[in-house]
Amino acid sequence: MTTDPAIQAFDFSLNLMRVILWQYNDATRLQSLIDHKNKWYLENYTEFWNNWHRDVFDLRTANDFGLAVWSIILGLTGVNIVEPTPDNKPNWGFSTYNENFDHGNFSNSSSSVPVYTTDERRIMLRLRYYKLTHRPTVPNINMILREVFGHLGTAVVQDNLDMTITYVFLFALPPKLSQALDDFDLLPRPTGVGVIRATTPRPNIFGFGVENENFEHGNFLD
Repeated sequence: MTTDPAIQAFDFSLNLMRVILWQYNDATRLQSLIDHKNKWYLENYTEFWNNWHRDVFDLRTANDFGLAVWSIILGLTGVNIVEPTPDNKPNWGFSTYNENFDHGNFSNSSSSVPVYTTDERRIMLRLRYYKLTHRPTVPNINMILREVFGHLGTAVVQDNLDMTITYVFLFALPPKLSQALDDFDLLPRPTGVGVIRATTPRPNIFGFGVENENFEHGNFLD
């Protein structure tokens, strides 16, 4: 059973054995036929729809195909942007003196790689879905942040009472995802309200402090 209010739960299971009436309890051949039919449905019906629910319908687990479908439905086709394979990763193949052996990839001249990872695309599309279907009140937005970013860390929103709200992420967002939140205006907000994003606190810097207290408690950082 799903706990995400945005994802409807379905039960695709079938049990054809329930159609057998009590007077056929001793009809072993009839029961065998229905049992074989039930196994066929289990493999070709129940499993198919369970896979469809996981790979397409549920935005939390959708694969690349499902995400492409959702991007069209939600009008966020920008999540499917791809970029050419980097020049420093040549295609595996036959060139002068076979120089590409052990230094390239199986590919073709028009190959490309996604700009966003699968998990980043899921986050972007879920934010878009919530933004279209939920009122942007502070309690609703905090619920959305728990549902969407809970696996990464804590995120909360604060109403500044001056036509702005502040999103506080207590973890480091991936750079491309952080940029996408602004480029696609994905963070829920009331109309006319500005969004401020607070960065996670900087870690302790390795160096010389009072009684050298930072040794073994910080990082090399510029």
